[in-house]
Amino acid sequence: MNILFIGDIFGRPGRTIVKDRLPELVRAHSADLVIANCENAAAGFGITPSLAEELFDLGIDVMTTGNHVWDKREIIEYFQLADGNPHSPARRLLRPANFPASLPGWGIYEGQRNGVAYAVVNLQGRVFMGSADDPYRYADRLLAQIKAKIIFVDFHAEATSEKVAFGWYLDGRATAVVGTHTHIPTADETILTKGTAYITDVGMTGPYDSVIGVKKELVIDRFLSGMPARFEPAAGDVRLCGVVVECDDQTGRARRIERIMLR
Repeated sequence: MNILFIGDIFGRPGRTIVKDRLPELVRAHSADLVIANCENAAAGFGITPSLAEELFDLGIDVMTTGNHVWDKREIIEYFQLADGNPHSPARRLLRPANFPASLPGWGIYEGQRNGVAYAVVNLQGRVFMGSADDPYRYADRLLAQIKAKIIFVDFHAEATSEKVAFGWYLDGRATAVVGTHTHIPTADETILTKGTAYITDVGMTGPYDSVIGVKKELVIDRFLSGMPARFEPAAGDVRLCGVVVECDDQTGRARRIERIMLR
């Protein structure tokens, strides 16, 4: 199985390049499964139900999020659509599994592609991030209940050390552990010792003539003045960042990971 993962889709520029380039990516890499982090799809902050449906219609199978998942309040009702209806598209939109259990939404999706079972897990780190349960022990509980061999983990975290440690912690137990959140792609893609594909951060799909997606003058002014400002998405130098993971559908072990950046 070949799995294409697209890094944090940021605003309209990110959505547009996904629309324009996803079909050719799927063909070029014979992608069987497409996953994307979409927590910044709505003008850089959160996602709305209509945008979630739009991205699903483009051919994305499962979407993950992170700390910005609640930025658009209307997404709460969308998550609630999946309660009691496992066939709702809303069930394929995830929020970090280690958020409080009382919150709406799901942190894991289990499905099948071409007769092969797979699971997508969304977890969030705790270093320099908001409150969440221990992702390590939460991952232990989730992995114990997943029957699929292919397990793809989006670890939404800030600290490089936490991401690297988490990758080693799940080595041999997950097909892939990919980092999101910082919007800057790293060049450390590798297959770990026991067969888990790993990269510290996939990078952002959006405007790179910016400060992690936001108009650079607004962020610079914030650093200079310390005053709050309304951040707006930038528009220039749009890139699609992602990875393709090739894995053995019998063992779940990764064979290859390739980093992608399209301008």
